[in-house]
Amino acid sequence: MTCIAAAALFACSWSAVSAQQSPSTLQAGPAYRINPGDELEVMVWGDERLQRTVRVLPDGSFAFPLAGQIVAAGQLPADLERYITAALRPQYRGEVPQVTVSVKNPSGYQFSVIGKVKSPGTFTPGRYVNALEAIGIAGGPTEFADVSSVTILRKNGQQMQFLRPKLGAALKGDVSHLSGLNAPLIQSGDTLVMP
Repeated sequence: MTCIAAAALFACSWSAVSAQQSPSTLQAGPAYRINPGDELEVMVWGDERLQRTVRVLPDGSFAFPLAGQIVAAGQLPADLERYITAALRPQYRGEVPQVTVSVKNPSGYQFSVIGKVKSPGTFTPGRYVNALEAIGIAGGPTEFADVSSVTILRKNGQQMQFLRPKLGAALKGDVSHLSGLNAPLIQSGDTLVMP
């Protein structure tokens, strides 16, 4: 069984499990944290002069009128809403209009897949993916790939962290071991290596 078939089987079995659950038991994925390169829409309701679409700079910040330079990288949109509201408070006599921050284009969420995959490269999927999905996005492993030795390289400050997900059985098409699957979420800036 090819990687694409295994990934499709995994997705179908997951869909079947999800379909059996009621909407109230389904959980959303992790909250999106802002990355450099993301495009944000900032709305200050009732004050059109302060409505902006901004791109987060490579240093993780952006400028906003009356609030100055705001560090956005690693923050949740709700964190930025609170910060901008507090920065605008001295500018208003009454209550500050509601501030809404939304991620218009999550182009800052990027990861790379290198090694023995069919289409290595850097990808911007627009949603969080796990290690198995990342390999699928890169076209799956080539014929001579060592699917039992997949490594994720992750920057942790100035240090490099090495993660070893257990994907071998799934990538070989052995669906009997999917319960032990360890497919961590890929973080922005990760590099997945398929030896």
